[in-house]
Amino acid sequence: MSILFSKQLTRAPIVQKAIGIMGAEYLRFVWKTSRGSIEPPDAYDRIERDLPIIIAMWHGQHFLMPFVKKPHHRGKVLISRHRDGEINAIAAQRLGIEVIRGSGTHGTDFHKKGGVSAFNQMLALLKENCSVALTADVPKVSRICGLGIIKLASLSGRPIYPMAVATQHRIVLRNWDRSVINLPFSRIGGVTGSPIYVPSGADDDMLERARLEVEGALNAVTARAYEIADRTGKDTSKSNGHG
Repeated sequence: MSILFSKQLTRAPIVQKAIGIMGAEYLRFVWKTSRGSIEPPDAYDRIERDLPIIIAMWHGQHFLMPFVKKPHHRGKVLISRHRDGEINAIAAQRLGIEVIRGSGTHGTDFHKKGGVSAFNQMLALLKENCSVALTADVPKVSRICGLGIIKLASLSGRPIYPMAVATQHRIVLRNWDRSVINLPFSRIGGVTGSPIYVPSGADDDMLERARLEVEGALNAVTARAYEIADRTGKDTSKSNGHG
């Protein structure tokens, strides 16, 4: 009964707005009280040369990504139409990030989740020199890259940039995507992988190879981000000076 009440409560627009705003301000507090390092040190220079880009990240590891964007960069983020997605969208907009609503699925209800519309919006935005960011894993299938982001790169001709941001102090939830609650007064590790291009007209085998490449790259940058945050590996990153 309490779970049902909780779900009904979080469907109320006023509650969703309140949670979204509080979440955004909490993340802003985490960012402002922490010190970050980026790797490679010239990550932003590389990105500038390739704009617009497709930013790939894992579900549950994306909450601090709005702070990675430079003010002069045009970009939008894909967020699902789910109840939690509505809260995330409110938080993202509070942090100055424009959103696209929709998500992918392994099932036959792709159109119900706004997947086709969102995909076409992202294609159009990339053609208009606007970058897009999205989680690479399909909902409920953690750390397995879906084909949607691969097809987006193939059709648009734009590179996929795997990215990860990790904090030294954190709480890892026991949900399907192992969501991380970032805690304040942390050391932050931000890592950007090398760009991954997918040829236009790629066949099924080429798409699958690209999918595995993106999956491996995301795992690598995520692991490296935690090494920097936890100081468990050699630090070749460069401080971004905030905090």
